[in-house]
Amino acid sequence: MRRSAQGAIEYLFMLAAVLVLVLIAARVILNGVKNMNEAIGDYVDQVRQEILEDL
Repeated sequence: MRRSAQGAIEYLFMLAAVLVLVLIAARVILNGVKNMNEAIGDYVDQVRQEILEDL
């Protein structure tokens, strides 16, 4: 009985480790998307300003 309890605890620890890694990966991806959106928005504003100046 002790061995099956140890296996269950090991399984829970592995599951917790996987969830932590998934959360870290999601955070990195979301930060990357946020930075990309900001960069694209700044570029669009710059292009829009240049177009308005040329009119």
